[in-house]
Amino acid sequence: MKYAFYPGCVAQGGAPELYQSMRAVGERLGFELEELTEAACTGAGVISERDPLAADVVNTRTFAMAERLGLPILTICSTCTGVMSQVNRRVTQDSAYLARVNEFLAEENLSYRGTTQIKHLLWILVEDLGLDRLKEMIVRPLTGLRLAPFYGCYIVRPSAAVDPLRQGRMGYLEQVIRVLGAEPAEEYHGKDKCCGFPLLETNRTSSLALTGKRLDEARAVGADALVTPCPLCHLNLDGQQPETPRAATERPLPVLHLPQAVGLALGIAPERLGLQKHIVDTRQLVGKLAVAG
Repeated sequence: MKYAFYPGCVAQGGAPELYQSMRAVGERLGFELEELTEAACTGAGVISERDPLAADVVNTRTFAMAERLGLPILTICSTCTGVMSQVNRRVTQDSAYLARVNEFLAEENLSYRGTTQIKHLLWILVEDLGLDRLKEMIVRPLTGLRLAPFYGCYIVRPSAAVDPLRQGRMGYLEQVIRVLGAEPAEEYHGKDKCCGFPLLETNRTSSLALTGKRLDEARAVGADALVTPCPLCHLNLDGQQPETPRAATERPLPVLHLPQAVGLALGIAPERLGLQKHIVDTRQLVGKLAVAG
């Protein structure tokens, strides 16, 4: 399976362990990743607030690069996935608008015909690789771990863009967790709520309150850790966790990137997955795995 790999900004900046773990997992799964090194940031929905056309041109440029390669785009960031999916829907449903966007792309000898698919790793694991094949590749099941799935906002809404065929992608994270050998905390009601990241710079108090609430909800259902497909959520849930309201009195809760959880079950060493780079210590979690194994 070959993909145009779009790692996004955070995986190469604030959460480099995500890029590191995706590379390791991709290799183990047999993915061929053609990295789109010249692609720009999606704008994370911020650019579109100021200049919607500029945001659509920037993202369509990335689609055109992948289309030139004849490959679907693989993303590891829910925010990138959500933004790209919405842009792709806009430009492919309006031929006149796509023609206008292509006028800007022509300056780089690029043009987009509307054939590129945007796929998050989570979707690829279920729809392309398949859960049966993934299960065959597990060498160190995550036995004994209870993991809370944390989708966040962008990978589940708006459903018309991120799940146009209504394949039930909202349940994919639980399915993957189960195949990895862990128990998904399916009653975790915070899984599709906001982590607080969008408020971090404008209202830090409210942002940390939201982050703390998501963590408290996970603790309440007995989760050993959270698993998220979104590095922006990880930045808050892991990076800001020590600053949340009840952090001093509650047990620390590790937060795993999706490729890290998959990588552990595939037998990849925790150090190679970058687990030592987290703010919340992951050694006890890995230790629990070792005992169960």
